[in-house]
Amino acid sequence: MNRAYKFWIYPNKEQRILFAKTFGCVRFIYNRMLADKIAAYLETGKILMITPAQYKTQYIWLREVDSLALTNAQLHLQSAYVNFFSGRSSGFPRFKSKKTSRRKYTTNNQKGGVRIENGKLKLPKVGFVKIVQHREIIGIIKSVTIEQTPTNKYYASILTEYESQVPEIELKKFVGLDFSMHNLYVNIRRKTSELS
Repeated sequence: MNRAYKFWIYPNKEQRILFAKTFGCVRFIYNRMLADKIAAYLETGKILMITPAQYKTQYIWLREVDSLALTNAQLHLQSAYVNFFSGRSSGFPRFKSKKTSRRKYTTNNQKGGVRIENGKLKLPKVGFVKIVQHREIIGIIKSVTIEQTPTNKYYASILTEYESQVPEIELKKFVGLDFSMHNLYVNIRRKTSELS
């Protein structure tokens, strides 16, 4: 099962700059891939399959940010495309605006690249960011979404995976129903101690 947690984080100046770069790169790669997909579809009638890695030679600055954030932008675009063509979406994927789009990105936990240690959240490329962890996290961290609010505050939404364990309950009383032609049913209440 999955569970989500939301915590405020307090990045330093360098980390805020890297977050801003990552937000921009995620928006850029989404828009660039969408534009290329539209152009390819108009030209060939087929859906273009591309990855962010194919853009890194032309746009070297994409290498400065977390590659998993770019991959997740690709997955979000692919999901929007599939939903549109299968009729599950209300409209065609739209370009992300610098002014109106939410400033966020998602990264995945690979080989312990995302973890919490000593009151700090470890993120790929960013390093350790101060986090206000007001409750314990249950399970293994799968992914983290970093978002900047319009008031320039930052928070991390952490998605974890854990095994659900249903506690065993010892029965002390039970209700039995017995069919009767005259009364429709007879209610029988017994304690387990009376049965043994």
